[in-house]
Amino acid sequence: MTIIQKIFAPGNYSNKINFSLLFLRVTSGIFMLTHGVGKLTKLIEGGTIKFADPFGIGSEASLVLVVFAEFFCSIFLILGIATRISAIPLIITMLVAGFISHAGDPFAVKEKAFLFLVIFITTLITGAGKYSIDNFIYKKIASDRDVIN
Repeated sequence: MTIIQKIFAPGNYSNKINFSLLFLRVTSGIFMLTHGVGKLTKLIEGGTIKFADPFGIGSEASLVLVVFAEFFCSIFLILGIATRISAIPLIITMLVAGFISHAGDPFAVKEKAFLFLVIFITTLITGAGKYSIDNFIYKKIASDRDVIN
């Protein structure tokens, strides 16, 4: 199995698990997208950007990275496009939110980031499931490979 096949592999799960993965992807993606839309709007509006800069790359660059994760990767997650790859920026964003941006806050404030973190790590491990664009791509790669061999 090539690295591309491993990335797009939807997993070999029962229909119940495939439906559960679809439900998890779509709901968590929509919930995260609601955070990303507000940040995208803030980025598009321009003006002075006041946003956390935990790595010293600048507020605007930090906001762009978070918008990429929370908006664009959430859409990819909902559709099941490059699901495992899309989960990585979301995982990083939730790690930063939970352990750096809200480090001094009570657990109740960090809890949402940690819950999303668990969901995105699970998605990284399991893949998108059968009901995804990843499944279509995986089948296409496999059939192309069979034609070549």
